[in-house]
Amino acid sequence: MPVVELGPERCDALLRFFQELPEGDLTFVREEVTDPEVVRAWARDSPGGRWVSVGDDGEVTGYVAVRRLPGWSDHVGEVRLVVASARRGTGLGRELARRALVEAVSSGLSKLVVEIVAEDAAALALFSDLGFTGEAVLVGHIRDRGGELRDLMVLAHHVEETWAGMDSVGVEDELSAR
Repeated sequence: MPVVELGPERCDALLRFFQELPEGDLTFVREEVTDPEVVRAWARDSPGGRWVSVGDDGEVTGYVAVRRLPGWSDHVGEVRLVVASARRGTGLGRELARRALVEAVSSGLSKLVVEIVAEDAAALALFSDLGFTGEAVLVGHIRDRGGELRDLMVLAHHVEETWAGMDSVGVEDELSAR
């Protein structure tokens, strides 16, 4: 399943992808991803830094973004990753996360962060395997759509400190092939 940079031609498929996500998943997406103007603005106003996996039918099955933080944190990128329910556990999330890591390092970012719900063991394992480590737990930081408070974990990948480990997950080979 190819992973391609988000362009205007993929916005409608990406909107359908987000609209089909379970309600619980939407709780943990920071932006209003079901708003067509929000998604179209990504391709129009801030191109780059967003990728989608596309099935043979042209439908989006996963999304990943690396958003450079502003100002004094402009060396840091925030990773955002969502995979269709039916594609979870297939390795697609790992493929998208690796793509984000490779692109972020290639663009000169020296630190990546990802925020995940503390009880999401699969996401924790995925990012830990890619060299991310815990930096913070924010207790009761997220209110889900049902009103329940959840803890938020912030994981970070310090590029220079973990570069040696990147070779073990194949990222160095991918960077060299570019």
